[in-house]
Amino acid sequence: MVDQLTFTEENRERIQAIENSFGPSGKSLYQPNRVLIGEGRLMKQSRRGPQPKVFFLFNDVLVYGSIILNGHWYKNQQIIPLEDIQLEDLEDGFKMRNQWLMRTPRKSFYVAAASYEEKQAWIQHIEDCRSRLLQSSGRRPSSTFAVTWIPDQASAICMRCSNRFTMTQRRHHCRKCGFVVCGACSKKRAVIGHIHPTKQLRVCGVCHSNLLETEEETQDMARERGGSNEMMGSDEDEVEGSSDDEEAEEQIEVHDPSRWMDSQMDSLSVYVYLKPEHLSPQT
Repeated sequence: MVDQLTFTEENRERIQAIENSFGPSGKSLYQPNRVLIGEGRLMKQSRRGPQPKVFFLFNDVLVYGSIILNGHWYKNQQIIPLEDIQLEDLEDGFKMRNQWLMRTPRKSFYVAAASYEEKQAWIQHIEDCRSRLLQSSGRRPSSTFAVTWIPDQASAICMRCSNRFTMTQRRHHCRKCGFVVCGACSKKRAVIGHIHPTKQLRVCGVCHSNLLETEEETQDMARERGGSNEMMGSDEDEVEGSSDDEEAEEQIEVHDPSRWMDSQMDSLSVYVYLKPEHLSPQT
């Protein structure tokens, strides 16, 4: 009983400390059955290049954010239910070693650990927690995932019209295919349900046409069944900018991809596995 009470109090204090580190903009993280499993820093591939992010693994969610003051202050908190995560192990890349892919319905992205051992620990513990969660809760795993965005530096031209990007011809990303496209090729907007159930998101013309065709087929079927389904929107339905959580997170820092060095990985904090058992002590 003493061990149980001690564990519960320590766990509560750890979670409260994480809540406080995100400041008033962070969401409440404490729940009676939530356990902090591990924490550490990973390099996350963003549209502007790799960025260090802090990650916290709980028995039911994965939380990450941008590092403002190491160990004390973070922002742009992101919370991902473990049932919505699909992991794919990857070989070392030219610039990213010890990497793997995290797929989620709203966003998919690459991350890399400081060592092979830490990479395997992260993958194993995420998979173990996810498996336990699905078995104990009866939740259903996600089956639809967002595409990974192609990094800005991967293309000097629009991947639809081939026009070259300049200071005035800005890069954008289609939320459906992940291509780097110009403004003229991404004027359309559409709802992509697994990313956001109602918000009109930027898509390229090709994906908009494909979505429109699919929507027309869906509406035909709905009419046959006596229902309807609204999906497409006009170009004015969404104003490009910081209101998009994903884009705001990616644009926090200006990053020069050429600065990717092994020393960046060496500076990552070691992954801390807080509990060898993923559950609280048995009474």
